[in-house]
Amino acid sequence: MTPAITQWNQSAQPEAGMNEEYVFGVDLDGVCADFYGKMREIVAFWRGVPLDELTPEPDYGLGNWGVPDKREYERIHRYAVSERNLFRDLEPIPGCVQSLRRLSTEGIRIRIITHRLYIYHFHKTAVTQTAEWLDKHAIPYWDLCFMREKGHINAHIYVDDTEMHIRDLENGGRSVIAFTNSTNVHMDPPPALRANSWAEAESIVRSRYRAWRATTNPPAPGSPDAAPPEAA
Repeated sequence: MTPAITQWNQSAQPEAGMNEEYVFGVDLDGVCADFYGKMREIVAFWRGVPLDELTPEPDYGLGNWGVPDKREYERIHRYAVSERNLFRDLEPIPGCVQSLRRLSTEGIRIRIITHRLYIYHFHKTAVTQTAEWLDKHAIPYWDLCFMREKGHINAHIYVDDTEMHIRDLENGGRSVIAFTNSTNVHMDPPPALRANSWAEAESIVRSRYRAWRATTNPPAPGSPDAAPPEAA
């Protein structure tokens, strides 16, 4: 079975199969992939400053790394993807790959939902690097969705690190785990769910999944190497 690569723009609609599979909507940058660790190196190079001049705890938009505005951020971002293979060469967040493999083996459908199509005219590069990174690290996903409005992609529970997306999902009545990093640690009011590590995120998802199974009585998951049922 080939994983689905999707970009949806319509409003969220009930999805057939959501009562047959438990879907975990997973963000990539700052959650699965160490986006800020790699960008710290690239911004230091771009600005011509020593790496240790940039704090390992950036704010959203990288203003405390000397990136003055959105236009400059986009210039650096374009360079990082097109010339430094940013999305292909990121290191995984510790514990992520193993947690996703365990959850998938237990019967959870991993649905990647990322806002990586951020800048015009290099979508092919961003999509290709993303798929290569997922395959390189053997992450067991079944859907790859590129979407800013993440609530338009159905899932039973999500994990994200961007405050805007976390708030939007919560305001839409969705269950979302805020994955802690320096860009979201000061959220006020705090998110309903927070994980400081993949061990914590995995525990939350597993608990919710078991509660769902107890109330829906879905088909038993197949063997670890079996493809999950297709979602419509």
